[in-house]
Amino acid sequence: MNLLEKLKETGISVVPIIVIVLLLYPTVAPIGGMLLMQFIVGGVLIILGLSVFLLGTDIGVLPMGHAIGAALVHRRNLPIMLATGFFIGFFITVAEPDVQVLANQVATVDPSISRLFLLVMIGLGVGFFVSVAFWRIMRQFPYHIMLLGFYLLVFALAYFSAPQYLGIAFDAGGATTGPMTVPFIMALGVGVAAVRGAKSAEDDSFGLVGLASIGPIMAVLIMGVLSRGDQTGQSGAQAATAATGVLSAFLAVLPGTTHEVTMALAPLAVILVIFQVTMLHMGRHQVTRMAKGLLYTFLGLVIFLTGVNGGFLPAGFVIGGTIGGAAENWVLVPIGFALGAMVVLAEPAVWVLNNQVEEVSGGHINRRFMLIALSAGVSVSVAISMIRVLTGMSIWWYLIPGYLIALVLTFACPPLFTAIAFDSGGVASGPMSSTFILSFTIGASSAAGGNPITDAFGVVAMIAMTPLITIQALGLLFQRKEKEAERRRSRESLREGVL
Repeated sequence: MNLLEKLKETGISVVPIIVIVLLLYPTVAPIGGMLLMQFIVGGVLIILGLSVFLLGTDIGVLPMGHAIGAALVHRRNLPIMLATGFFIGFFITVAEPDVQVLANQVATVDPSISRLFLLVMIGLGVGFFVSVAFWRIMRQFPYHIMLLGFYLLVFALAYFSAPQYLGIAFDAGGATTGPMTVPFIMALGVGVAAVRGAKSAEDDSFGLVGLASIGPIMAVLIMGVLSRGDQTGQSGAQAATAATGVLSAFLAVLPGTTHEVTMALAPLAVILVIFQVTMLHMGRHQVTRMAKGLLYTFLGLVIFLTGVNGGFLPAGFVIGGTIGGAAENWVLVPIGFALGAMVVLAEPAVWVLNNQVEEVSGGHINRRFMLIALSAGVSVSVAISMIRVLTGMSIWWYLIPGYLIALVLTFACPPLFTAIAFDSGGVASGPMSSTFILSFTIGASSAAGGNPITDAFGVVAMIAMTPLITIQALGLLFQRKEKEAERRRSRESLREGVL
């Protein structure tokens, strides 16, 4: 029954994208029957793989996070917490599906950027900032001050970084907050926040993911600073030709995918064994259940990435290229707007976020209103990304104002909403953003005569930036309504006192 629920969730995410492609096929993107079939089969594999993967995280990965968090609570040892946060943050990020897909696409478009080195740097960035987030909780350092300081450092690094790394860096920040990283890190954060047992424990439970997502941005920008002297500005073409048969397209990527997933998940199994021996001492039933969950996670990730690499990425690239190379390539903008709306409306994590904000605000912020606001914001973000593809405008024209607004809002917005907003930066940028939309944008940029490494990468970052502004703006609205309600209560109390 649980698997059926997961199938429903992931189906809702993937099917709308398939429907859009089926509508584009007879009109502006006739990609051929073989590639269309690859895309559909890839979609089915993505639904199945992501469902099994999420089931595995529920059974094995999340309980592991809760158990380790509880063990850390009992130890009450800050150095152990920081070290644990670093290593778990690193390994869980390397195993994140969205990060794997992003690294593969970057290495395909620009072979000069090592896929393995990119994965390691992203993992190191997340690991370091998970430790920083744990330290902040224990020392009660103001969240918005920490955000402001680190983002100033991010933009300073960006100034000295090679231009081709800018979009990749901010995309990495959005891709990191995926279906594996977020639940596990949040599970750890809840345990660490409980160590203090203070009134702020609930507020401290949020914000950890928001800090962790700064890590990959900074790490990739450091890569850009180190490679500043070697700016070729050239990018390779993504493999987009259909295979000789639908089955062969997926069989060709299966061995490499299996090896990558094995290398990514093996350290997690080792971590479980180490903590079981040293801290957890769980019973046989619990250990068996977690091992079963890790097996499901492995199988699901293999199926998911096989569907992505064998079907979604090649089809997305060709569809984007077909439209981007047409005389009327301006239609990319309205198509991008529609894709943005679909990404948000079909993302289960967005619905969870909406319920969370409605609950936190005591019903003052209606979840439907929030869904409309997020959908409109992400639609505009993807449409702007298509304008960038057609014009070659620098991503700075959008990221600097966007992040400036988001950081200024932190000084006026209620702290809880700020923490939720920065946690939710990657909620809208789910698996469909890192797979189909990014591949679509790369194809469009290549066909339009642009440089995909500078013009296409950044679309995930644009999507991830939207909740930072939207949720904080809603937090200000909640704050105003709370003040109005307080004034109303005061007037009623005075009136009753007079009577």
